[in-house]
Amino acid sequence: MSDWLEGKVVENIHWHDSLFSLKIDADIDPFTAGQFASLALEINGERVARPYSFLSSPHEKPLEFFFYTATGGVLSNALFALQPGDTVLVKNPANGFFTLSEVPKSRDLWMIGTGTGIAPFLSILKTDEPWSKYENLVLVQGVRSSGDLQYQDVIAGFTDKYGDRFRFQPFISREAVPGAIQGRIPSSIEDGSLEKAVNLELSAADSQVMLCGNPDMVKDAVELLKARGFEKNLRRKPGQITTENYW
Repeated sequence: MSDWLEGKVVENIHWHDSLFSLKIDADIDPFTAGQFASLALEINGERVARPYSFLSSPHEKPLEFFFYTATGGVLSNALFALQPGDTVLVKNPANGFFTLSEVPKSRDLWMIGTGTGIAPFLSILKTDEPWSKYENLVLVQGVRSSGDLQYQDVIAGFTDKYGDRFRFQPFISREAVPGAIQGRIPSSIEDGSLEKAVNLELSAADSQVMLCGNPDMVKDAVELLKARGFEKNLRRKPGQITTENYW
């Protein structure tokens, strides 16, 4: 049975005026990397809740979440204003099936996200499981501007630890930045520029692809991958594409 627990804000990191991270101390049950928890606040006498993926891994405390504020987003704007010591409700236990236990083994794992949809991937990559299950790991993040590319120290740490087994490729739609591809992720899948940039072939024979983020990106990427022989990954029929919308 699920229940709401009182959590306490440890830190509220404002990366810029619409991007932030919350660190929350809450005594929730153990969770699996890739899962999510619903967070809630009482706003104008009403409990407002929404699910958010963990950015922290199961062995890390406090819990950490990554957010954009939304225009008219009552909850995200209220969370943005929280101060250390403030209370936020956390639903227990965690939920979700966007986990590596649901993803078949292969040579390569591609983790493709937009914006804060990178959160579950960082949670997963900070565990031992992906490194023992896959030979090569590719993390792709699409954002609007360079200021949205946070957690670069964490990402660099994967390169330091695992060397050329790990590749990170940013996409920035509104700026030309060295090392980043300017444009949309699906277009780069279609024309092969993503594979060229990371020097790895994206193939149904050797790849598993996890997609998380903007529903339009997820939908377009799925269709392009299907045209190349990939299939949706289902429990009753394993495939190569595992998705989660995060918007």
